[in-house]
Amino acid sequence: MNPVQNPPLRPVVGVSSCLIGAPVRYNGGHSRYKFLTDELDRHVDWLPVCPEAEIGLGVPRPTLRLQDRPEPEADGPEAESGQAWSADRVISSKDGTDHTDDLAGVADRHLRELRRLDGYVLKNKSPSCGLYALPVFNDNGDRLRGTGRGAFAARLTALLPHLPVEEQGRLSDAVLREHFVERVFAHSRLRALLESEWRPRDLVEFHTRHKLQLMAHSPDGYRETGRIVARAGTDSPEEIASVYAEAFHRALAVKTSRGKHANVLQHVFGMISPMLDDTRRHDLLAGIEEYREGQAPLSLPVALLRHHCSAEDVAWASNQTYLRPYPDPLRLRHPVAV
Repeated sequence: MNPVQNPPLRPVVGVSSCLIGAPVRYNGGHSRYKFLTDELDRHVDWLPVCPEAEIGLGVPRPTLRLQDRPEPEADGPEAESGQAWSADRVISSKDGTDHTDDLAGVADRHLRELRRLDGYVLKNKSPSCGLYALPVFNDNGDRLRGTGRGAFAARLTALLPHLPVEEQGRLSDAVLREHFVERVFAHSRLRALLESEWRPRDLVEFHTRHKLQLMAHSPDGYRETGRIVARAGTDSPEEIASVYAEAFHRALAVKTSRGKHANVLQHVFGMISPMLDDTRRHDLLAGIEEYREGQAPLSLPVALLRHHCSAEDVAWASNQTYLRPYPDPLRLRHPVAV
């Protein structure tokens, strides 16, 4: 059987353990996040990790903070040892113990499992897991800046730069939430293909199904991935898999926009327009325009296109992942988002 036609893998998503209810926070509590436990949980499998508990800090435990240190010299011992990936140290507020390398080492110990992930959700504001805008202090406890990143998060993103990674707080934003989940499921589909005994025609089929999705994020990325697929019958499978995966994930990491979505919707409309009568054609164009002007959610024109493509048996369009990038029950395209 063609591997692209097999049932898709369930995405595997790494997660800070406290976000799915584990009582491992510094105060003995958790930070259960309902979107993860009540909605996304039905569609993915979790790999929970608490770096602080894993290195034996205990529950409850003294709080940690990020402390500034000078950037390592280019020819210094830290640069030679590969420890130049983070300029901030994770320090215990109780006794000043430096836990940076131990926390980062959790990512290295789990690297084999992490390479099988399709995404990662990190606890925000955490000196180990925080991804953005953590406060950084000097050794006197004075705040210096607000641009820190947790030690585990820094090592994770350095080891796996193309893995979809987001932090809890940002997932409250409808646009960021939809983008993250879309990338997770696309990552899972590509992983399913590349872990199979795929042939060049399988990659061509995969790419064909993802053309509109790529176009909605990065027209340049869409063209780049197309050029890579064109070499699938001549270059080695290992080389093609590597460069295609990198280009694919880089393209989907680009944020889309209302304008780019509208252009893709118009592209699909152009394919099916000759098959529609004037009334249906007008309704579909009106739905696209309402979305473009911010008066309707993306789900409206997408639902119309899905309906008409199915009714008219437009197989190429119906099979596009753009029209169904993740399970419908997640309802991520319903908000009227900017």
